[in-house]
Amino acid sequence: MNRLNLGHYVKKYSFFYVISIIAISASILLDMIAPKAVQHIIDDVIIDHKMEVLKIWLLVILGIGVGRCIFQYTKEFACDYAGSKIASEVRINLFQKIQSLSANFFDGINSGELMSRVKDDVDRIWDIAAFMGILMIEVILRTISSMYFMMRINWQLSLIPIIGMSITAVIAILMEKKLDTLFGELAQKNSELNNTAAENLAGIRTVKAFARERHEINKFHKHNQKYYEINIDLSRVFVKYNPMIQIITRLISISTVLLGGLVVIKGNPFNGGKPLTLGELVALTQYAGGIVWPMEMLGWLANGFSSAKASVKRLEKIYSEIPDINDESELAKNLGTDQDTVISANLFTPEDITGNICFEGVTYKAGDRNILDDVSFEIGAGKTLGIMGATGSGKTTIINLLKRMYDVTSGAIKIDGVNIKDLPLPTLRRSIACVMQDIFLFSDTIDGNIRLGEREKMSTAQVRTSLEQSLASEFVDKMDEKEFTVIGERGVGLSGGQKQRITIARALARKTPILVLDDSTSALDTETEQDIQKVLAGLNGMTKIIIAHRISAVRKADKIIVLDKGKIAQEGTHDELLKKGGLYKETYDSQYGVKK
Repeated sequence: MNRLNLGHYVKKYSFFYVISIIAISASILLDMIAPKAVQHIIDDVIIDHKMEVLKIWLLVILGIGVGRCIFQYTKEFACDYAGSKIASEVRINLFQKIQSLSANFFDGINSGELMSRVKDDVDRIWDIAAFMGILMIEVILRTISSMYFMMRINWQLSLIPIIGMSITAVIAILMEKKLDTLFGELAQKNSELNNTAAENLAGIRTVKAFARERHEINKFHKHNQKYYEINIDLSRVFVKYNPMIQIITRLISISTVLLGGLVVIKGNPFNGGKPLTLGELVALTQYAGGIVWPMEMLGWLANGFSSAKASVKRLEKIYSEIPDINDESELAKNLGTDQDTVISANLFTPEDITGNICFEGVTYKAGDRNILDDVSFEIGAGKTLGIMGATGSGKTTIINLLKRMYDVTSGAIKIDGVNIKDLPLPTLRRSIACVMQDIFLFSDTIDGNIRLGEREKMSTAQVRTSLEQSLASEFVDKMDEKEFTVIGERGVGLSGGQKQRITIARALARKTPILVLDDSTSALDTETEQDIQKVLAGLNGMTKIIIAHRISAVRKADKIIVLDKGKIAQEGTHDELLKKGGLYKETYDSQYGVKK
């Protein structure tokens, strides 16, 4: 989906909108009858003393009240139901769209801005879909109906609200233009404010560790001040234009009463001097009041529509994003890109992959900078590859390319001789279990974190086995609820080593053909690291890629490559690389205290 098609949603729930419009029409019709009832009570009962009709007209007014309650409730329920369903579907579809975008998109946008889109901007869509759009229809129908009944009583006096409405419409258009720009700025500042707060709260321990509370408060204050200033600018627009609308509506009521009163007393000079009855004047005044309310709503509606318009523009910007990574496999083209649909086809499943990995002249550029330059290597199924290199040499990029988080600029990556672009994305990514440098645990139970994405398929035995293999059971079993203990956001309450062991358990539980460990034991003590390495060494039939800075983590690998500035500087086994000298030997000497 590359655009936000609100018409599609409105059409889907058109039945409820039709019910709302019918209910509105019936309610307005009853409102139009009410002044006529009052007119007859004044003219027939009060002036002509026809007391026998009083009961009838009082019952009419009571019936109008009861009917209006029923129709207004029907309108509110129908449009609220449709609006809530539309907002819910827009929000989930927007979230699905965001999930479908490639890593490059998230590299250029902050989480606070995305949260603002998913929550605040969709709320503005709800405003339009639930009541503001229906309210606009009600304003139009009520205005037309009131004008019709006014003109039936006295068309000359009906010109007063027509002139007032024309002036009010011009004011509302001017106000909407100014509000449109301001609401766009307000949404941007709201995103920045949300992101500043979210970023600070996520890193609150770092802030406190460096005693940066005052700095963070000042930074938040600056964004909050800008947000406040734009809100003040919005208020200035309302202060400037809204009183004009209020004055015009008051003038309409006053003019109708004054001029109508003169016609009652002296007669209508344009109609042979025929006067209005007192009842007609009261009815005319009530109809004029029915026009005043829609005119007063114009300012508020202009505000709402401007806000919604700005939100739609921002959502359209996300919908227009095209993922850089597309599922180019024939299976995906035939079945669509839905993960469950592709996997259920029982073709190219993770079980069919043995894990032979081959990089053929792979180059990857970010902008004008080469991250990887003509990288080639092969690791057989079930073998272990160690990757070493200085920070920024491209180690993690190799993994991101293997998982197709990004696509190669040139060259090819093959698994079991098949270009990964020809594998369905779900199959590729479910075939690779990763323990990355950036540990992320959800606010869930330990069991829930290990089952991530496989909650229904993974057995309790698998969870327990993975905890034991990663040595996480040592501390998990000491907790009151064991693996059903709820851990905080990002693993708050656990040490760095404990979090690493849970993420290792999460990867091992999947039993994938390829396992990636990206500096995954850096927070572990030497003894625990060695125990986990023994477990990993005993995992047969699984291709393992170990990225590390420690020689101890890769020395038993079947092949080790050493990266330097995006190129393979050295390649071989531990013993071969020690004999060759160079970067690997220098790293070994520095870590093991070998004197030159």
